[in-house]
Amino acid sequence: MSRRPTVYIETSVVSYLTARPSRDLVRAAHQAVTQQWWEGRHRFLLVAADPVVQEAAAGDPAAAERRLAALEGVRLLELSDAALDLASRLIAYGGLPPRAGVDATHIAIATVHGVDFLLTWNCRHIANAVTRPRIEQLCRDAGYTPATICTPDQLLDEEDET
Repeated sequence: MSRRPTVYIETSVVSYLTARPSRDLVRAAHQAVTQQWWEGRHRFLLVAADPVVQEAAAGDPAAAERRLAALEGVRLLELSDAALDLASRLIAYGGLPPRAGVDATHIAIATVHGVDFLLTWNCRHIANAVTRPRIEQLCRDAGYTPATICTPDQLLDEEDET
C-alpha cells in the first residue's frame, strides 16, 4: 500500500473554503476550486501548524469559527527551532520580504517536516512563480528538499474534475 502524500494547508485555503460566496469572479472561482479539491482531500494526509490556527482564529468570530472547524482533524506539525531558523534564512537571503514572516514560517515548517505539498492561494509571497525558485534554492542550500508549492487547482485529480 502506498502512502498518501502530505499536504500542508496554508490559511488562505481554509479561508476560501469557508468564506461566504464572493461576487468577485476570480474569488468565486477560487472558492469553487477549493471546495472541489476539499471534497477529494481523502487522497492526502492533511497537516498544518500553529501559525495556521492562529491566523484562522483571527478576525470575525463567526468566520473564525468556520475556519477552525475546517481544521478539525488536521494534524498539527511542530514549530521547531529548525523551522524558525529556515524561516529566518528565507527572509535574510531574499526569498521573501521581511513583512512576509508568517509566510516564511509556513514554508519552513512544511519543508523541515518533509511535507510533499504546500497548498495556498497566497500568490504574492508563497505560490509566486518569480520568487519560488529562490525559495526552493534557499531550502536546498539549508539541506532540505522543499515542499512543492501549489494552488488547489494545480493539485486536482482527474476524478475531482468529474
